[in-house]
Amino acid sequence: MAERDIAGLIAALPGIAWTTEEALLRQKSRDFFWYSPVLKRLLAGVKADAIATPREEAEVIAILAECARRRIPVTPRGAGTGNYGQAMPLAGGVVLDLSAMDRPLWARGWVLRAQAGAKLIDLDAYAQREVGGELRFHPSTRRTATIGGFIAGGSSGIGSVTWGTLREPGNILGLRVVTMEEQPRVLELRGAEIQKVNHAYGTNGVITEVEVPLAPAQDWYDLVVGFATFADAARFADALASCDGIVKKLVSVLAAPVPQRYFRAYDGLIPEGVHVVLAMVAAPFLDFLAPLLARHGGRELHRIRTAEATVPAYEHSWNHTTLQALKVDRSITYLQTLFPAPGHVALAERMQAMFGDEVPMHLEFVRFGGQVLCFGLQLVRFTSEERLNEIIAIHEAHGAPVFNPHAYTLEEGGMKHVDRDQLAFKRETDPMGLLNPGKMLAFEDPEWTPAKPRTHYIFGEPAPIEEVLE
Repeated sequence: MAERDIAGLIAALPGIAWTTEEALLRQKSRDFFWYSPVLKRLLAGVKADAIATPREEAEVIAILAECARRRIPVTPRGAGTGNYGQAMPLAGGVVLDLSAMDRPLWARGWVLRAQAGAKLIDLDAYAQREVGGELRFHPSTRRTATIGGFIAGGSSGIGSVTWGTLREPGNILGLRVVTMEEQPRVLELRGAEIQKVNHAYGTNGVITEVEVPLAPAQDWYDLVVGFATFADAARFADALASCDGIVKKLVSVLAAPVPQRYFRAYDGLIPEGVHVVLAMVAAPFLDFLAPLLARHGGRELHRIRTAEATVPAYEHSWNHTTLQALKVDRSITYLQTLFPAPGHVALAERMQAMFGDEVPMHLEFVRFGGQVLCFGLQLVRFTSEERLNEIIAIHEAHGAPVFNPHAYTLEEGGMKHVDRDQLAFKRETDPMGLLNPGKMLAFEDPEWTPAKPRTHYIFGEPAPIEEVLE
């Protein structure tokens, strides 16, 4: 590839906010890829040549047009809360930092529209103020993640126990996307077309605006409930997740000793050897928990209004569980596993018994395809890549597919196959392959096929950015 004229690019767009300072280039070229020791080895040296921070869509169009003319790669970035290298510029070039495009645009009825760089926590506050609503679900990085980054790089999170994943029809209503061409086009995607860009890592269009449905805002309470056995905790969680009349946002299971070792905000609350369920339940429904707890031998250990918690329950769930563990033990990594219904609880129990403290169990209960089941975000006490691959293979041999968080490409991670619609859309919107190159294998290698074809499923939520550990 010919040497890139970054200085000429910057000079051609003097109205854009540019950064070429070395420390900032390194910072903005990274996400939380180092959750994985495999990705840490593979991606440690990745760095952009320049950072562009547009303030409006017109500036996005100008940047993409000029970069297309100069054949300079562009990698879109929100808050950088991904943990698979989604926003890392494998081929260098320009990181397009969309965090300054952060305005909510409107909320009416039960629908909200915002610029892609708007933070989820700010959108919740805006929706509650304007229409008494809140986002249906969000990642554990609610305080820092952006709505565009969540859609481009994530798929589920807090609220998925009620609303499912971003792939469920109706959870995204509209996306405004700019193409990577010498004369960029602005496209409004609605209905089934949304899936062409949803969870595509920004490889086939730059999202500039997002339209999503809202849920009624609730007075949420965090609860920590304890059980003598992991099986009791998992069965209670399954029962609570299946209570359609109880309004809830989170049902997480943490096997001992995960909460005792790693949850500093809960120091002194959880006795040794006790397995816990973390839940977020709306205030009017709290009275229904006591009989459910009694049936499963559980007891309430802690209750607090979510808005009053210094560290809310959701920051101990999903990928924040791994973060809390990494604060204590830097050798920890994790898996992302599907325990399919209807035997999801029994299969999770079997894997917990098989691996014990080598792979401490962490479950998130969700609705997926209309069924209650659980995802595993198990911690792993990492020893070697060979042993990590063995652990993955054993799970899959027992019918628990692992959606590999130790791979940075779409196909090798969550998809497990080629998404033909997303591939065709990339050929249409990014014909030169300049958007986030290296992340969509099938575009760069039309002969690529997965070693083990599996049912299409996209898994994963962004990981936290608020605390940089290295």
